[in-house]
Amino acid sequence: MSSLLNHLKGLHSTPHSPTAARSLRALARLLAYPNAELRAHLSDLLEALHAEQGLSEARLAGLERLVSQLEGADGYEVESDYVALFDRGRATSLHLFEHVHGDSRERGQAMVDLVQTYEQAGLRLKPDNGGELPDHLPLVMEFASTLDASAAQGFTGEFAHILNALYAALLKRRSLYAHIPAAVLELMGHAIAPTEVPEDEALDDAWAEPAAFDGCSTKGQQRADQPQPIHIVRTPRASASTPQRGA
Repeated sequence: MSSLLNHLKGLHSTPHSPTAARSLRALARLLAYPNAELRAHLSDLLEALHAEQGLSEARLAGLERLVSQLEGADGYEVESDYVALFDRGRATSLHLFEHVHGDSRERGQAMVDLVQTYEQAGLRLKPDNGGELPDHLPLVMEFASTLDASAAQGFTGEFAHILNALYAALLKRRSLYAHIPAAVLELMGHAIAPTEVPEDEALDDAWAEPAAFDGCSTKGQQRADQPQPIHIVRTPRASASTPQRGA
C-alpha cells in the first residue's frame, strides 16, 4: 500500500492499459479489507477516481459517502462490519464462484481455469496471495485493470450478473459498499439491473452443528409445527441355520 500512488500513476502511463485501469484498481482497493493501511489512503483512491473521470457524478458522490463513513468510524468497528458484511453470507460473498458453484466440486475446476487465465496473461499469484482465493473480487478487478479496454469489458461482462446480484444484496443491507459493484458495471459499460435477492442463511448458521440433546431438527419438514410420526421397522432375526460371522 505504501507505493499505491506510484502504482496508480504508473498505470496511467502504461501503453497498453485500458482507459479505466486506474479506476478499476482504485475500486478494487476500496473493496479490500479496510485495515489501517488502506484507510490511510482512502482519499488517494478517491482522487484517482475523480482524475480519470470515468464515473458519473452521482456514483462518485456515493463512493465519497462510503469513504467518509470508513474514515469517520472507529477502525475496529469498520473492520468488524466488513467481516460481518462480506464473510458471513453467500449473497454478499466477494468470491465470485461462491455465487455460481457454492461448495460443489465445479468450483475447484473453475478456480484452476481462472488461475490459467491469469497465467496466460503473464500474471502469477504469489504462493500465499494474502490468504485470498483467485476468485476474490478485488483480485479479479485488479486483473481486469491490466487488460486493454475491449478485453476488460468482455472479461467483466462474464460476471456482470454476479456484480448485479452483489449490488442488489448490498442495497438490501443498506450498505454504501453497493456503490462499488455498481461503479464497476458503469465503468465497463454494463447494464446496472439489480436482481431479486433471496433470503440468505448466514454461513455460520448453515454449517452449525445441532445442539446436543436438543431434539430433532425441523429443517425440511413440511409441517414443522406438528408432531412428526416415527416409524420403527423390526428387522427379521437371523434363523438358527444362518451361519454366523466368524463361525
